[in-house]
Amino acid sequence: MSRRRTCVLVLSLLLLVLGTTVGQAQAVGYRYWSFWELTGGKWTYATQGPSTARPSDGDVQGFRFAVSADSQDASKPRGDADFASICAKTPAQAGRKRVALVIDSGTTADAPGGETPPAPRTVCARVPADATTAEALATVAKPLRYDTNALLCAIAGYPATGCGDQVTTSHTPSPTTAKPKTKADAAEHGPSLGLLAGIAAVAALGGAAVWQTRRRRP
Repeated sequence: MSRRRTCVLVLSLLLLVLGTTVGQAQAVGYRYWSFWELTGGKWTYATQGPSTARPSDGDVQGFRFAVSADSQDASKPRGDADFASICAKTPAQAGRKRVALVIDSGTTADAPGGETPPAPRTVCARVPADATTAEALATVAKPLRYDTNALLCAIAGYPATGCGDQVTTSHTPSPTTAKPKTKADAAEHGPSLGLLAGIAAVAALGGAAVWQTRRRRP
């Protein structure tokens, strides 16, 4: 086998490994409620959870149920949203605040098997001035369901079962959505174990092929 043919073989195998591992990385997603904040008329992925976020009077926050690989790939709440229209019929009260909430249960494609997502809706929650988003949501969208790690699993009873379940997805992550900076995110977007193992295997194969070529020389 010539050096040229050896290089072509090794390069082809490397591209095959890269293509396979990248495809596998994009094939895993999670079905969950994502949390959003409306800033400057645009939805941005919240940097903290609803149980710790404390919105101000006049804020607009949203929840969207969907399947996504990570926060970069998360689907935003749909439709137009503004505080004036959502809270138009909820007058201000001393010592309390109003938070406009957008609750989008997503599409049938993202729904767990056998369940139908409720229609998207908007609601104005009037709560004590120090209330969290979770407390505001609880006043207008019961029953809520959480797991043992305080992950929000269901809003107004949807979905009936499951919580952050892993599913297969063909979604392609979008580079424009905000992404929390955590160690888990950094690990998730680093090179996968399968990718590193594949590259090592191809390198070993290439080395063996080169050794065979040299051995056959007179």
